[in-house]
Order: sequence, then C-alpha cells, then structure tokens
Amino acid sequence: MKVLAKYVIQSENVPAEVTIAQREEEYINTYELKHAKVMEATNVVLNFLKEKIIEGVDIRISEIMDPREAERVKEKIIPTAHELVRKELPGVNRDEEDILVGRLVQEMLGLGEMELLLADDELEEIVVNSSKEPIYVYHKKFGWLKTNVSVTSEEQIHNYASIIGRKVGKQITNLNPLMDARLLSGSRVNATLFPISSKGNGFTIRKFAKDPWTIINFINPKINTLNAETAAVIWQAVQYEMNIIVGGGTASGKTSFLNAILAFCPPNQRIVSIEDTRELVLPDFLHWTPLVTREPNPEGKGGVEMLDLMINSLRMRPDRIVLGEIRRQRDAEVLFEAMHTGHAVCGTLHADDAMQVKSRLTSPPINLPEEMLGALQLTAVQYRQRRTGIRRTYEIAEFMPEGKTMGINTVYKWDPKSDRLEKVGEGLRLISELSMHTGMSMKEMREDLDDKKDVLNYMSEHQIASVNEVGKVVASYYRDGGRVTEGVRKKTPPQKLFGR
Repeated sequence: MKVLAKYVIQSENVPAEVTIAQREEEYINTYELKHAKVMEATNVVLNFLKEKIIEGVDIRISEIMDPREAERVKEKIIPTAHELVRKELPGVNRDEEDILVGRLVQEMLGLGEMELLLADDELEEIVVNSSKEPIYVYHKKFGWLKTNVSVTSEEQIHNYASIIGRKVGKQITNLNPLMDARLLSGSRVNATLFPISSKGNGFTIRKFAKDPWTIINFINPKINTLNAETAAVIWQAVQYEMNIIVGGGTASGKTSFLNAILAFCPPNQRIVSIEDTRELVLPDFLHWTPLVTREPNPEGKGGVEMLDLMINSLRMRPDRIVLGEIRRQRDAEVLFEAMHTGHAVCGTLHADDAMQVKSRLTSPPINLPEEMLGALQLTAVQYRQRRTGIRRTYEIAEFMPEGKTMGINTVYKWDPKSDRLEKVGEGLRLISELSMHTGMSMKEMREDLDDKKDVLNYMSEHQIASVNEVGKVVASYYRDGGRVTEGVRKKTPPQKLFGR
C-alpha cells in the first residue's frame, strides 16, 4: 500500500483519520476513514437512548420539519443526550461521552457515518450507488476514490433521501422516484430509487463550501480562476445592468461564478432569483427574494415550475431577475422577454464556449430565433479540466447584433500555456452601450475600471473575502466611490475605511 495523503477531520466532536492510499488489489485509489467504532452492546444502549431523548425532549413536529430550526433542535437534544449517556454508561470518560453524544446527533439529525464525509472540506461529491457497494467520493486533489464506508440497507438509503427531501418540502416515492433537493449546508442532493436506478436506491451529494466563494476567491493568485482586470469588467457590466449568461460544463463553477458576480448588484435594487434547488447565497442586506420550484404531489397537483415563477416574478417589480439554469424553450422565451422589457437578467447555461452558448440558445430544445439574442450583451464561460481539477474562466465574449444574425466578439480568452486569461479584443458593445446609457467618455470608463480593479486588489490583499464583507465594500463604493478609492490608494486600513 502506498499512502498518498493523511489528515484528520471532525464532525459533532467525533474525530476521524482519513488515509488516501494506492492499493495493488484496487483499480481506483481508496479513501479510508478510521474512527472510534461503537461496540454492539454500546450500540444497543445508544438505540435505547434515542428513544429516551425523543420522550424527554420537547420538540414539536414543526421544528423538525423547519430547516431554520435545525440549530435550536440540536441545542435541545445535546444536553439531554449528555445527561442520559452519563446515567446509562457511567464508566465513560469525557472524550468518550462527547463521541457518543456526537454519534447520537449524527444519527438522529443527520446522515449517520456520512456526516464525517460531509465534514471533509476536501471532498466535492459523495455518491451512494446502492447498499451493495461502498460509497464513492470525489476529492479535490485525487479525483474519484472508493471509501470503506457504506450504507447498510436499501431501506436506509431511501430513508436518508426522504429525510433530506422533507426538510426542504420535497418527496421521493415509488411514484416519484427522482428528487433534487439540498442539505441545510446548501449542498445539492440528487436521489433516485430502484428500479429507475437499476443497482438499487442511491443519491449524489454535491458539496458546496460553507462560505460561498466570492469574486475575491476567484482572483486569488493561488486559485487563479480569473484576474482583477477581468473581474473589474464584469463588475462594470453588472453595475450598469448588462444581461449576462454564465456558460460552462458540469461542475465547472457556473453557479459559483454567478453567485460571486451578483454581489456587484447595487443595494438599492430588487433582485428575484429562480432556481430548481436553492444554491445562491447573496449578501444579507441586499433586497433579494429567492424563489424555488416545487414538484407536484402524487396526484399531479401543486407543482410550481420555473416558468410559473418567472412569469410571477415580472409582477414583483424586480430590477434584476436571476435564473439558476436555462433548460427549456419556454424558460428562455420568458427570460429574453424580461430582457426586452427592461429588466437586467443573469442566468447559467450548459455550454463549453461562447459559440456554443449561441448554438444552444438557437438550437433545439431551446430553439430561440437568433434575433432575440440581441438583448444579451455578455457571456462568461467557465472551464474545468478533469485531469487536474482546475477551474478557469475560459472566455468572456460579447454578442454583436448583425442584422438578423448574431456575431460573437471575444474580449478575453484563457491561454492554457501561460495559464492566464488574456485580452484578445476590445469590448466594443460594452463601450458603446455604456457611453450611450451613462454618457461616460472612453477616459472615464477606463478610470472607472481602474478604480474597480484597485478596490478588488485591496480586498484581496486584506483578505476581505466573505459574501457579506465583499457586498459591504461594493455597497460602500456605490455610496461614496471617491472616498473609497482614495482610501484604497492611500492604503487606509479596512477597519478605518469600512469599519471592519
């Protein structure tokens, strides 16, 4: 066995050691989780304690079903669990007591042993294919790995999927064997039941960072997804209400990029977002209404589709509409109609480059007339290299109306040799529309971009990177740009400049 990496993780005071290894008998590298195992006799006591906790803790059904009450429910259970463990297992020391209580919390409020996998920040995906196979994980550095963890029965997999669904108002049954949902942490879950999934019941958890990435994470030289100059161009486009579609392949960072650039929205504007599964996280102080679709019940009633929400959002007086993902013709038609009626619109689309963004929008199943694309100003395409796992902004391009057809003007493109996003053209439409709508001269546009670039570099240097912190700096810039840019250039400390 060759050990590739070793580190420690912890969930609910339950520590575990992770060993990533290359074994001769395996065709795929392994992810081995070692933690304190509970003996069978102790396990019987823990099952007894679960019943006692349920009897002894005053928890309403509404609290269990409401994801916003999760922490309060946990706070009620933990003291009772400690008291019962000390009473029923008087010989355990404090560390053992913490581990046993942690196990109880994991099993009563979470996904059991899988909570340890969810606590590993190096994992991006956790996949359960069936009870007959081990769980697979996708590691940021080592790719797909086979674990030594499994779920014991098909019934338990179904139970976990149902628990996840109920907390966000979704259900998975034999009549509705497919489900998209999310965990309280924001991670996305897709579940399927047998016989649709022919190996057995299963689900896939796509983990999202506890603290969502911001534009400052993207321009961090260690991450190098894009640079400050390009981020400043995107900031300018968002500020002045350009319509933007973020393209990219699966897991390329489309939603993360969209989430990051939405922090550039002025705080005096109303944002309405529409998603199948809630993923966006915007600064607390923004005027934001998130809407989420709903599956119909077993009788086929009560379903709320993305199209319903989009049509409804137009009656909510939004300044900006954000669509999680464009998939169908009807969604795209309403979205582009919103653009034509003066709303600033952002969304995501599966496409590998700017030309493919155009092709996907004008070909089946979306199949929009090409002239409708005239309302779309910019596309930013994300790229993920599967071999190394790196994510880059591959291309930033403008849509240029040419009569009834649509040309593409590429402004920035990623160079794989230098691993840099290089400028390959001028932003012709951006310059033209900014000049027309704001009256700025070329010199003033350039100065505006320089100011934004300086503010972004300042945030990067001072590690101002959380969603709320970045949003507050942007809001301060909108309120008094002269004071902020002057303070940035004078290297005024953040505490003095922003009260941070």
